[in-house]
Amino acid sequence: MSEVVHGYRRPNAAHQPPLNSPGYGSTRARFPQQPLLELPHTLTETSSPVFTPARYPETVDLTVLENGAGHAMGERIIVAGRVLDEDGRPVRRAMVEVWQANAAGRYNHEGDTHDAPLDPNFRGMGRVFTDEEGWYRYLTVRPGAYPWRNHQNAWRPNHIHYSLFGRGFAQRMITQMYFPGDPLLPLDPIFHTVADEGARNRLVAKFDLDITQPEHALGYRFDIVLRGHEATPMEENHHD
Repeated sequence: MSEVVHGYRRPNAAHQPPLNSPGYGSTRARFPQQPLLELPHTLTETSSPVFTPARYPETVDLTVLENGAGHAMGERIIVAGRVLDEDGRPVRRAMVEVWQANAAGRYNHEGDTHDAPLDPNFRGMGRVFTDEEGWYRYLTVRPGAYPWRNHQNAWRPNHIHYSLFGRGFAQRMITQMYFPGDPLLPLDPIFHTVADEGARNRLVAKFDLDITQPEHALGYRFDIVLRGHEATPMEENHHD
């Protein structure tokens, strides 16, 4: 029988979105109607599978396909940041996966019916691992806004989805990164499911000239804190 491992602490409720957010329409249909059951994690659940670049190859450049043919359209950007724990210590070898719409605001997914053009040279998703100091970095294009029919004339701000894995499959965090100065942010119900302004601002990347590469791409920094008072707001489930 596997050993039961304790230690998981729930995130700060004041900084996290509620499961039922009326302004974010689809939460009404999926939020839990019954009290949640707490099941302790076993050692197997908290320690496996082991996520390594050898088993899960990295994709650090979303702007070019594996065969090197063609380049994605749009504004190239570099996104980098650190993954930290609640005490500011780097989280090493964490697997960071990202996915996003292309520069025209369309996902390469059968469920996306937006009539914006697909980009055959854009990967749309990537995977990197943090180094010994908790740093990650990837190259992509700035995603476009797109309509999402949540309400009249609803458009999602430019954003990139994140999924982070720790040492095992049960240690997962899902969140979104937004861009500074986006005029759609004040209108976005998903962004505003996080009531605390300070916590919302931790979802917005910062332009960083040190990450910017001359003659190539602008740089944005997006640090992620996993727990504590400065924790990055996370999503219970991904939908948009």
